[in-house]
Amino acid sequence: MEDPAGVFSPVRDRGPLRVQDVGAIDYASGMALQERIHAEVLRWRSEADAPRVGALLLLEHDPPVVTISRRPEAAEHLLASPEQLASEGVQVARTNRGGDITYHGPGQLVAYPIVDLNRLGLNLHGYMRWLEEIVIRVCRRFGVQAHRDACATGVWVGGEGAGSAASGGRKICAMGVRVRKWVTMHGLALNVRTNLRHFDLIVPCGLAGRGVTSLAQELGEARCPTMPQVKEAVAEAFREATREQLRRAAVSGRRG
Repeated sequence: MEDPAGVFSPVRDRGPLRVQDVGAIDYASGMALQERIHAEVLRWRSEADAPRVGALLLLEHDPPVVTISRRPEAAEHLLASPEQLASEGVQVARTNRGGDITYHGPGQLVAYPIVDLNRLGLNLHGYMRWLEEIVIRVCRRFGVQAHRDACATGVWVGGEGAGSAASGGRKICAMGVRVRKWVTMHGLALNVRTNLRHFDLIVPCGLAGRGVTSLAQELGEARCPTMPQVKEAVAEAFREATREQLRRAAVSGRRG
């Protein structure tokens, strides 16, 4: 893909998943990049010997932004007034992903996998569980024991086994996706050194009474990995999980 503005910087680009480190980017520009790559992945599908299943964008959103999904009730979970948002320097954007309302800002690693689910042999439910497993592996690598919640998509710390979307656990990674022509957009947001105070501006993911956390919060500043270290860990986890899933799809002959 042409990149006349020099936006992309490769992170050891190899294998079936092209990984790009975008750096810091505003939300609207990030959406435009996703649309460009989505179109490219669709073109790859028409090539019988296409070497890749998709691309992975790694980035931070700056300026900070609250994103509101297509759900009618999602806007009700914005707690802050326009004046409060302006004083914090936080923008608001409507978005076409699933999920509810969330926050993106510096210190949070956003990963946008734009992948062909048919080639991975995954349906939407399987894809969400696949994303969760990748993040759980990354957290474990840095010494944070994270887990799924059967009642709430995403990755959580503490409260394991609570079995209720209303109580237990602190969300360390939010997820929301869109699938068009079986190629994904949007993805996940892993809190590394995120300003957690900004989550007070919303009801995160529409789940009242449940907290948020970050790697820095769980590990302490001294033990928290740097953003480049987390990017590399996420890139490697995605590559490994992609290779594993392609092998499973080849054995089963399953299509998304």
